[in-house]
Order: sequence, then C-alpha cells, then structure tokens
Amino acid sequence: MRDLSHTADNVKALINIDPGHPIFNGHFPGQPIVPGVCMMQMVKEIVETVTGKRTNVGHVQEMKFLALIDPVKNNLIDAELQYAIDDKGSIQVSASLSGAGVLHFKFKGQLDFL
Repeated sequence: MRDLSHTADNVKALINIDPGHPIFNGHFPGQPIVPGVCMMQMVKEIVETVTGKRTNVGHVQEMKFLALIDPVKNNLIDAELQYAIDDKGSIQVSASLSGAGVLHFKFKGQLDFL
C-alpha cells in the first residue's frame, strides 16, 4: 500500500499488487486473478492502518465483486473508504476498490476491534 491519505472519516490509498506473488500460482496458473478474500483483506488492512488496531469482519451489509482484477494487466488499485466508529466501538465501513476506470469491489458493513 502506498500514497495513503486520511482525513477524519475518509481514506484513499493506492495498492500495488505483485503479479509474481505465490498466491497466483494457484489462483489461477497462467491466468492470475486476485481472490475475492484478498480484496476484503485489503479493506480490512487499510482500516487497521488508520486506526492502529486489529479488526475482524463483524457484519456484512453488502459485498459485491463486480470485475476481476488481473494483476498482470492492472496491478495498481485505488481504494477509497469512508468509516465511522460507532458508540459500541465497532467501525462502520463503506469501501470500494477500482483500477483503470473499472469498479472491482464494493463493501458496506461493520468491522469489530479485536
């Protein structure tokens, strides 16, 4: 992750995906695609970076995988998140991942501090 900018409730980051990462040996050989679980992990790690605390996914309102991410053709992903910590200490998050003008992933839900 690089180029992280953070305001009170908004985060933008540029994520550089390594197309040579071993995860792509199995997902899928000769035709790498970023796994959906990795997209969610990107959102989770950005929240953890800005809050300084570890989290778990608590509740999912919306999780949409809209377009595949091919790390060879598109290894730079723009992440944008809006978040708020509620009175119970959970984090309400709305996030999107896009690259080259294509929206790949949308998430809306709750992360809980560990």
